[in-house]
Amino acid sequence: MPCDTSTQRVGSDPKVESYRDLIAWHKAMDLVCLTYQNTAQLPTEERFGLTTQMRGSAISIPANVAEDWGRHTTRDYIHFLHIARGSACELGTEAQLCARLGYPGDWSKIVTDSEEIGRILNGLIRSLRKRDDSKHS
Repeated sequence: MPCDTSTQRVGSDPKVESYRDLIAWHKAMDLVCLTYQNTAQLPTEERFGLTTQMRGSAISIPANVAEDWGRHTTRDYIHFLHIARGSACELGTEAQLCARLGYPGDWSKIVTDSEEIGRILNGLIRSLRKRDDSKHS
């Protein structure tokens, strides 16, 4: 299952005008593709179990990074970033379960990428909190 990565961020301009400018969003989109590729290899009896659950967890990450962007309230946006981080943890756990069950797939890559996205989201949350705190000082 090919995955179009032509939307990857180009250049090093630090100006963020959209959620599509965030590295976290791009990496999360790539993780969705990786998750779809790996879950396609799961047994058919997992179609309504792990396959659906993992795909939902993966999709939730970039969707929550994007979801509250338009409201422009830092507090709400941080809330959605926390949800995205939780989904990354959930996906990593599900991938570890697939590995334990011996299902074919590159589950360690999903775990590693999920953890990396979690760290990126932590940094973004910290940065937004600092910026928000300085506005109220």
